[in-house]
Amino acid sequence: MMLRIKRVPTIVSNFQAEEAGVRSGCGRNCLKSCCIQGARLPLYAFKKENSANGGKAAAEHDKEPPVEFLDSLLLGEWEERMQRGLFRYDVTACETKVIPGEYGFVAQLNEGRHLKKRPTEFRVDKVLQPFDGNKFNFTKVGQEEILFQFEASEDGDVQFYPNAPIDVDNSSPSVVAINVSPIEYGHVLLIPRIFECLPQRIDHQSFLLALNMADEAANPYFRLGYNSLGAFATINHLHFQAYYLAVPFPIEKAPTKKVTTIESGVKISELVNYPVRGLIFEGGNTLLDLSNNVSDACICLQENNIPYNVLIADSGKRVFLLPQCYAEKQALGEVSAELLDTQVNPAVWEISGHIVLKRKEDFEGASEENAWRLLAEVSLSEERFQEVNALIFEAISGNSALPVEDKIADAPKSVRGSTRRPTMVGGTQECVVLQ
Repeated sequence: MMLRIKRVPTIVSNFQAEEAGVRSGCGRNCLKSCCIQGARLPLYAFKKENSANGGKAAAEHDKEPPVEFLDSLLLGEWEERMQRGLFRYDVTACETKVIPGEYGFVAQLNEGRHLKKRPTEFRVDKVLQPFDGNKFNFTKVGQEEILFQFEASEDGDVQFYPNAPIDVDNSSPSVVAINVSPIEYGHVLLIPRIFECLPQRIDHQSFLLALNMADEAANPYFRLGYNSLGAFATINHLHFQAYYLAVPFPIEKAPTKKVTTIESGVKISELVNYPVRGLIFEGGNTLLDLSNNVSDACICLQENNIPYNVLIADSGKRVFLLPQCYAEKQALGEVSAELLDTQVNPAVWEISGHIVLKRKEDFEGASEENAWRLLAEVSLSEERFQEVNALIFEAISGNSALPVEDKIADAPKSVRGSTRRPTMVGGTQECVVLQ
């Protein structure tokens, strides 16, 4: 059975709504071949970080970077685009409050975010879907929406080129662009290797790029997030989201229970006493170790058709991996009308505890109980979560020097010995159904 849900996706580019009627010759200064020849954009070349624990060499600390990455470049360029009127509304005028309670969920009233959308058929039963160039993708955005190129430095030092050419013929640059429908200050999109037109699926190279961006920002209040298809990604063109919010997320404060530490030094834990079940990856001998282990887990979920969200926190030192099933429950009619009426799509930010509300009545009545009830619908059951964990640990073990028995021995009992493979099919209780 093919599950579909009628959705109205968020507009992330000023040209997204116009994509069905593109004029011959374009004329909108986009990133496609009709406009890109001879174009130039700023280029920030970062120095690759070797330690997942943030230990940069003393000499690097003493050396002033050519431009301050977060405040001067990213947020500075974002504010410049706001002054030029490129956003669909002023997100800085949206009301935000911390909900009283133990967890401190953050609620934002953003009534303007759902006013300019276009209807679409969004398939939720396939996490991996091929890229479709006929649909909106980020090569169709205007060049003025791109803040800068973001690449690894070739000579080992941080470099900044304010007017670098875009080498279309020999490379596919990774770029940082504004989200024209922001949900918070500094809301941007990281689009890896944009001209390769990669579908929304994590790979090792792209995830390492996202960790490097978090590391370069060097601010715990600047976080990156990822939504898979089936977990409220609305554009099937590989991208991460990021923004700045100077309060701790509830998920970052949640208690955890250690599962294991693997040979690379990466510690894996489970969330405890939080409405959504998930894994936390942290540490590692190098940033690459942390990236590879999380990437292996994400690829495992993708290949097993399990929707998921990812939060990159603590300047790239901690990563939360969150399998979920809300969209399928929604398609199967298993979500209450009360929750559906809120129009909240629980993607990575909502799951992390920053909940964007569309109706004033929901904002005024926001409570920890209501937030918990919404997010509890997102989570896999404990049994299903442990079955998914078994797949993840098997995938991680298969790509490291340690035998799988050593890793599974440290996992919860319900994980050990499981060989059944969950797939995302129709059901009445859970969206991960064992076959």
